[in-house]
Amino acid sequence: MTENGTIPFSLLGFDHIVFLIDDMPAALHFYGTILGCQPGYSYPAIGMEQLWCGNSLLVLWDVTHPGAAGASPRLAGGRNIDHLCIAIGPFDASRLKQHLAQHGIAIVHEGFHGGARGEGCAIYILDPFGNKIELKGPAVYDDGRTIRLKEQQ
Repeated sequence: MTENGTIPFSLLGFDHIVFLIDDMPAALHFYGTILGCQPGYSYPAIGMEQLWCGNSLLVLWDVTHPGAAGASPRLAGGRNIDHLCIAIGPFDASRLKQHLAQHGIAIVHEGFHGGARGEGCAIYILDPFGNKIELKGPAVYDDGRTIRLKEQQ
């Protein structure tokens, strides 16, 4: 914070997240084919692919690539994030579960959790590298609405 107590910028949300991976085809299949992320920017010289996840970028950096020397090493003994939450639109839970099962993706946890957009249904899965991914549906309010009314904002 500055001396007067205000921050000299405004937060807009997440721009991107970088996952260090060791199998680009598996990562592209999982995030592109299974989760539906769209191709973004590609940096083949350094082993990096970026995928659009809504308005944010998911960056996949293959640490086995000879050009990836600048990638930060993984922390000894574990991950360096707990999970990535991907906000998704309204969904039919049975169809989503069927889709994941068809791709051999196990659900590791289900719940009703809060987040930046309110409380909603959440399904947790693991990507091929052990990163926990939360697929978070839209906020659901006590009266069953999925959107906040203007006068309550």
